[in-house]
Amino acid sequence: MKYRKYGNTGDLVSCLGFGCMRLPEYEKDGKWYLDEDKCTEMLLTAYNNGVNYFDSAYYYCHSNSEAMMGKVLSKVRGNVKLTTKIPLELVEKPSDYRRVLEESLTRMGTDYVDYYHFWSLSRQSFDQKVLGCDLLNEAQKAKEEGLIRHISFSFHDTPDTIKYIIDTAQIMESMLVQYNILDRRNEEMIAYAASKGLGVAIMGPVGGGRLAIPSDLYSRLTGKPSVATYELALRFVLGNPNVSLALSGMQTIDVVRKNLEIASSENYLTGEQWEQISEANEQIKKFSDLYCTGCSYCQPCPAEINIPQIFNLYTHHNVYGLTDFARENYANYIKNGGKTIKDCQGCGFCESKCPQKLKIRAQLVKVEKILGSL
Repeated sequence: MKYRKYGNTGDLVSCLGFGCMRLPEYEKDGKWYLDEDKCTEMLLTAYNNGVNYFDSAYYYCHSNSEAMMGKVLSKVRGNVKLTTKIPLELVEKPSDYRRVLEESLTRMGTDYVDYYHFWSLSRQSFDQKVLGCDLLNEAQKAKEEGLIRHISFSFHDTPDTIKYIIDTAQIMESMLVQYNILDRRNEEMIAYAASKGLGVAIMGPVGGGRLAIPSDLYSRLTGKPSVATYELALRFVLGNPNVSLALSGMQTIDVVRKNLEIASSENYLTGEQWEQISEANEQIKKFSDLYCTGCSYCQPCPAEINIPQIFNLYTHHNVYGLTDFARENYANYIKNGGKTIKDCQGCGFCESKCPQKLKIRAQLVKVEKILGSL
């Protein structure tokens, strides 16, 4: 296992982190439980092979994840970094921070948490809850009392909000953000965070499962013989020098072993290889017959058509060869009430705003016909 500095925290963390959001569960009499034998094998296998960063959250696995993580790792507590997250919907006043933190500590059976995240920050939740309820002060007090070692945040908003959070809340010591070879929106802000001394953990290194699907992505990007897309995805993320660790949500012991093999390899992408793949990835997008950058200038559509989402699914099919993913997620989009070209009002707003000058309405007809018939 390789280890990296986690920003200016003073910690060395394994480049592979164990995400405890998909631990094996079962249902009995209407209640959900974690399979303790399977969880124990998975967590201890990871630990015994060098993983020292384990990540949970208040609601993971029907709110059972924190307790399982803490229980299994209790005998090696001093050798591991345990993290969890506070859901801001539970916070209405400053004292709620301490209340929820203490509940998580009780669940985990520990006196402190190494990294305590403000969970899934957006500009709105940061302003209204973190600043509005004076939670930065509450976090600092908890750190001074030894209840938490480091103050962190996880994130799902637009990249510019990352800079706003880091510049405003200068006590932040690490962040957890989405990043993978297909979704590089946060790349500039990952570099910014690292330059400010924050540790950077990556969630979704295999695109929420998209890149676990076998494809010829590597050969498409490099012209060389293919490697498993899953392996390429992790190697790409870990090849970014501003990334401290890749966090993988692991469901089975087989996934644990596969991740350990990749993370322990000497074959991360070199700086030169990483740049080559980055350039090739952008070039192959440009040669697609539908080059939507996902800028969302066409939003909000008066007819509520999620144009960037539909075009992004088409890119997965047409450019990356991830056809099964495109088909499944387009069907889910429709099933969940997503609007399509049949709902279009013909106003042309989208085309007037598109920097790429795409003929969006005609492209929607084409794309939706293809995705719907795959």
